[in-house]
Amino acid sequence: MDGRLRPGDHLRLERLAVEFGISVTPVREALKSLRSEGFVVLEPRRGFVVAPLSKRDVQDLFWVQAGIAAELAARATPRIGAAALRELADLHRALERAQAARRPDLVEEYDHLFHRGINLAADSPKLAWSLGTVARYAPRGLYGRLPGWPALAVRDHARILTALRTGDAPDAAAEMRAHIVRAGALLTAHLEHRGMWTPAD
Repeated sequence: MDGRLRPGDHLRLERLAVEFGISVTPVREALKSLRSEGFVVLEPRRGFVVAPLSKRDVQDLFWVQAGIAAELAARATPRIGAAALRELADLHRALERAQAARRPDLVEEYDHLFHRGINLAADSPKLAWSLGTVARYAPRGLYGRLPGWPALAVRDHARILTALRTGDAPDAAAEMRAHIVRAGALLTAHLEHRGMWTPAD
């Protein structure tokens, strides 16, 4: 999802084993897991290769993620208590400080905790699990490298927090959906810039 490997690239077991400082066996097992998740495919006489990933695939993943996250935000709104709101506000202030200090790693950490707090407040574990399944396509550490993402996180989280504080479930859902869609657009633009697709794709 960072664009360093392209669809069709051959994944050599020995080279990966050396890169990660492990034996070939766990590399093979990891690639089998990635195959079951749709990240790689096993081709006859070629071995493991990076699976196709189109611009539409990425947009679809974020469309699904935005829908689930929006529903979780809507469900969290009437349930979230004063203590949880204070914790979210503290996380948001920490996120602002991390963004001002140009620490995208910390921005990502506080972003994760902010979203986790909302998802827990929704009290919908299966829905939250579904969100995690979709979100794994954009692994931790990726967003911090996207130009413009830290500022986007600060701005969008403030809007989500306002909706939660006022108890406006439809607004919380709409702000969360817009937040995820905007993050997906940044990732799509990043991959396009890395030459994954042409703008016409």
